[in-house]
Amino acid sequence: MPGFYDLDRIEQVAVNLFYGWGYNFYRVENQLRADSLLIRSRVSDLLGAARRSVSEREAEFRRAMPPLSREHPRPDPVAIATASKLEELGREISGLQGLIAALPVPENDRVTQRLHQEKATLDRLVAADRMLAGQAELLRQAAEAAPVDQLLDGSAGVQQLLAGLRAIVAERGALTTA
Repeated sequence: MPGFYDLDRIEQVAVNLFYGWGYNFYRVENQLRADSLLIRSRVSDLLGAARRSVSEREAEFRRAMPPLSREHPRPDPVAIATASKLEELGREISGLQGLIAALPVPENDRVTQRLHQEKATLDRLVAADRMLAGQAELLRQAAEAAPVDQLLDGSAGVQQLLAGLRAIVAERGALTTA
């Protein structure tokens, strides 16, 4: 009866894993897949920090609004519009965060390896992921440092950074479908 530490059986499983089923931990392509996943995870963390910062700004702004009184029975429409814009900005960042976290990477299969230049494609994907990381860090810094009025009027560059992130995501999407 074979035991748990039967090296011959373990070696057979390892050989099947590494060569028979097409997966080898040491292939550069697999390392690039892991790098892409790790970078996109960090990008998601950075966008989450930017989202939290915007949400905190929105909460502070809402707390600073004067309470309703007999003289002012209705809230200030400008303040409500500003708070709504901050909330929308937070939702936009959150949606982009989910989109980036779910970006695909080419499958590790024989067809991809044979018909596509897998390593070159993965190199371009990782380069795009690095650009996403740079844009996400700039967005996080802008969301944390800029006053509320600059966040909304575009002088902090938040809308340009979001547009840049969307453009990189679209470019990256074109790489995976080609």
